[in-house]
Amino acid sequence: MAVALPSFLTAIMIMSRLMAFIGITRNNDMSSKLQSLVIAPKLSYDPSAIESASQDFGHIEKAVPQAVLLPSSPWDIASLVNFSYSNSVPFIIAARGNSHSVNGQAMAKNGVVIDMTSMKNGNGTGIRIASDGSYADVGGQQFWIDVLNATLGLGLTPVSWTDYLYLTVGGTLSNAGISGQTFQYGPQISNVYEIDVITGTADFVTCSPNNNSDLFYAALGGLGQFGIITRARIPLEPAPKRVKWVRMLYTDFSDFTRDQELLISKNGRNDNKALNYLEGSLLLDQGSLDNWRSSFFQPQDQPKIISLITKFRIVYCLEIVKHYDGQTKTTVDKDLQQLLKGLSYLPGFMFEKDAKYEEFLNRVHSEELKLKAKGLWDVPHPWLNLFIPKSKISDFNDGVFKSIVLQRNITTGPVLVYPMNRKKWDDRMSAVIPDEEIFYTVGLLQSSGFDDWRTFEDQNKEILQFCEKAGIKVKQYLPHYTTKEGWVNHFGSKWSTFQKRKLQFDPKLLLSPGQRIFNNNE
Repeated sequence: MAVALPSFLTAIMIMSRLMAFIGITRNNDMSSKLQSLVIAPKLSYDPSAIESASQDFGHIEKAVPQAVLLPSSPWDIASLVNFSYSNSVPFIIAARGNSHSVNGQAMAKNGVVIDMTSMKNGNGTGIRIASDGSYADVGGQQFWIDVLNATLGLGLTPVSWTDYLYLTVGGTLSNAGISGQTFQYGPQISNVYEIDVITGTADFVTCSPNNNSDLFYAALGGLGQFGIITRARIPLEPAPKRVKWVRMLYTDFSDFTRDQELLISKNGRNDNKALNYLEGSLLLDQGSLDNWRSSFFQPQDQPKIISLITKFRIVYCLEIVKHYDGQTKTTVDKDLQQLLKGLSYLPGFMFEKDAKYEEFLNRVHSEELKLKAKGLWDVPHPWLNLFIPKSKISDFNDGVFKSIVLQRNITTGPVLVYPMNRKKWDDRMSAVIPDEEIFYTVGLLQSSGFDDWRTFEDQNKEILQFCEKAGIKVKQYLPHYTTKEGWVNHFGSKWSTFQKRKLQFDPKLLLSPGQRIFNNNE
């Protein structure tokens, strides 16, 4: 018996097919129509601007827009969206921050790309800290490094970060924003009081859990599908001065994961005895200690580490951090020793350093500068980021790390593997994670040449195929699918709500087309 499709699903399907049929993103008259707008002087057709907006950090996808908007305020963005929404033949729009996506997610073929960073010196929200220091109002175009610098000046800090700080606030909040603090504080999307959003209908909406909550939960982790985040209110806490930064090595994966899970079990937001950061990674014999994960190690320690890696081919590295300041300086070592008591790392393979708080948070940038100097930053990045249920992480280690990765012998970039607590996430938001209370994030952060990135993509496909055959219900972080079926499977029980929200907040499918969720034909 035929089953009637819900009306909202029928509407989205009809709109998607209509867009493909009339070539909504290929409107030859668009440029001339744009010239009639008040914001026309802020639209760039400069070849260098177009070229920059045609690619991203991944250097794998390319999609050429017709124009790039250089807004000086959120109202310029609203004007552009309103023009497209009101047009008889609308055009697609993509917001672009530092373009750290790797599969074209911030691109708009034959549409308009909004360079959000142009508002950093404009009239948009910059960084305004509340008089009582409880929060900061931050423009969506601001880099997290700017937020760090502005708040540290007042002895304050956000609590949830990403590993790399040269990302825009609006960009990470549209995904989730994860790092080693997530086990304790949750992702960045769990640390937001309110946001300003420009929807696909050009409405300028302030939303929070108590005000326009549907849009609040939709936009956070919503992959840019429901609106462009132009401001976020971020909670702040007193900033520590320094950190104790420790790495421990393992050759037994069970010991490695058991210790991680033990450490994240102490995760109260206000628990002064808990760790403040935890991540794990792999050291591989086909890799090098000279990367942003492993340059931590001192030259005198590297020979014995290399010898260990050569012997076992994979060594697991557990990285933790404990904050301290003037008041806790005399007790931090004792607290840290208590936390590490009973762990199963290899004797003689614990390494420690003391660093400024901001030095630790901005640790990736120094490695970025080294790679740029060698011409190794602006290269293809065929990354794969996954969430793995705790119950399957051992199977993943055996089938992927010990099998696919070692057999292919091409992985040279950082490989991350560390756990998170599901209770620190808000399931009302659009972000998708596994159902189990503890799950792992795995990131294969690979770089390649321009002539061999497909080899890494093939490895990524093999990993996903293995997970499917082994019954490992992975969820992609920074997801990339090219079919509707892939997206339906990704969102699972959230798919129906996701579609309804799309129809409500972006009914003409204008925003974030590079995700290819509702316009797979493009």
